[in-house]
Amino acid sequence: MKNFPLEEAIKKNEKITFPVKESNKSCFVGKLRYWWCWISAAVLLLFIALPTMIFLWIINRRLWFYPLCLRGAKAWLKACGAKVKVTGGKNLNPNENYIFISNHRSYLDTATLFAHAGRRIGLVAKKELLKVPVFGQGMGFVNIIAIDRSNPERALQSMNRAETVLKGSYSFGVFAEGTRALPGELLPFKKGAFHLALQTAAPIIPVAIKNTDWMMGKKTGAAYAGTIEMVLLPPIETKNLTENDLPDLLKKVRGAIAEELSMEN
Repeated sequence: MKNFPLEEAIKKNEKITFPVKESNKSCFVGKLRYWWCWISAAVLLLFIALPTMIFLWIINRRLWFYPLCLRGAKAWLKACGAKVKVTGGKNLNPNENYIFISNHRSYLDTATLFAHAGRRIGLVAKKELLKVPVFGQGMGFVNIIAIDRSNPERALQSMNRAETVLKGSYSFGVFAEGTRALPGELLPFKKGAFHLALQTAAPIIPVAIKNTDWMMGKKTGAAYAGTIEMVLLPPIETKNLTENDLPDLLKKVRGAIAEELSMEN
């Protein structure tokens, strides 16, 4: 890395700030699109997801909900004016399950990773999502696992469940910052995803998601049409690594994502 401050921030797992791209479109239009995004989400949840979820629960076919969620995520992104460009798909082995570790700046990231990772994927999410009507109840149908970081015992139980899912036919996606960063930021990474990778010996795919911060950034209250770029970086192996290797593994994954994000502008 040529940028010494960037190298130091990666080494110390500190916050990194990149230049922020801004939309050249009207702020008023952005406010309108923002509310349209959430109206669209409410319609999808209440009038499609909820009846389907109840029906599949009655006939005990919960796994049938997954294809509908894929279509729903893509439909929501389209309603928000978001196109998705994925690069790096050649880095994925079709016979391998992965842990996808990504940066996180927007609600758009979740739908993008879920729908476009090229794998049947579960996600680790914050416990607050359990309170979202319909969405919270449907999380278990598609292996979205809520983490209660305030309760170490429950957090461990959740990670054990994620390990069970990963050993099945699913890959797993984790936003390692633990929350959405403000536009242009990459926050310090939490260690949970790396413990999971070491426990399962699953290779890690670092993921850099670009443009979502100006398209629908945290605390902006606006949304703009644009193209989300999701870069699937080369896998990082975890076989034969131990917990002692976790700091170096975290630095390597975060460094790969940071370098890719530094080329965003």
